[in-house]
Amino acid sequence: MFLNEITIVITTFFSEKKLIKCLKSINGKCKVIVIENSKNNELKKKLNENYKNIECIVLKENSGFAKSNNIGIKMVKTKYALILNPDTILAKDALHNFLTCASQIKDFSLLGPYFQTGKEKKFEKNYYPISVNSIKGFAMFLNLKKFNNIGFFDENFFLYFEDIDLCKRVILSGNKIYLLPNVIINHEGAKSVNFKDDEELEVNRNWHWMWSSFYYSKKYKGFFKSLIFFSPKLFMSLFKFIFFKILRKNNKSKIYQHRFLGLLNSIKGNKSFYRPKIN
Repeated sequence: MFLNEITIVITTFFSEKKLIKCLKSINGKCKVIVIENSKNNELKKKLNENYKNIECIVLKENSGFAKSNNIGIKMVKTKYALILNPDTILAKDALHNFLTCASQIKDFSLLGPYFQTGKEKKFEKNYYPISVNSIKGFAMFLNLKKFNNIGFFDENFFLYFEDIDLCKRVILSGNKIYLLPNVIINHEGAKSVNFKDDEELEVNRNWHWMWSSFYYSKKYKGFFKSLIFFSPKLFMSLFKFIFFKILRKNNKSKIYQHRFLGLLNSIKGNKSFYRPKIN
């Protein structure tokens, strides 16, 4: 197994517990770069003390998934990079199978695991790669030389759609994406953040989901088509904000308020500026 050909990049935000579990599933000979967004210098200290293969970069501010991954990717000196979420666990042969397929498929830009939990439909005999138009962002295997012209993640996205956008640009550029049926990576999904204020996280998710949805649509369909499609969502969010405010259901009111504001700011062309408030 040619582990000197791959570097794993993991972006973290209050993810220490999940990250440690993830790292235990990674071969200790594989280079790992952790981009830490929650200013956890103690995490960096722990990683430096316990792992020789890990480099941890603590950012001065929460930069989001796209920009953080780009910072990590630009530090990679190997042929391939594997973008991982911290709430993932690799099967023992996952890296081996990734690298084996990478050596056999000459024209790929992105590879992704077919099995997210190991419970999907099994392939009885053959494990042929499957050509697809997109893969999920929790585990993206990049053939780095293919991205010289494509570029990496669009840093205008703070949260959501950055992986979909990258896949879209890969396909539009005439490059290939494959799912690998023999690669298993367990992914909990939306469990990477261990943050005490669940309400604030939910508000953050809703703001960015709406902002990113419109930005992505505008990028590929144009402003006016996107505005026509999203106008009902804008007014419905405003209506529900007012409705739940009247009923004094403050949690729901706050969520719809931020859905409205996220979409409104995206329509106005404002940057994706909202950040979770940390007390």
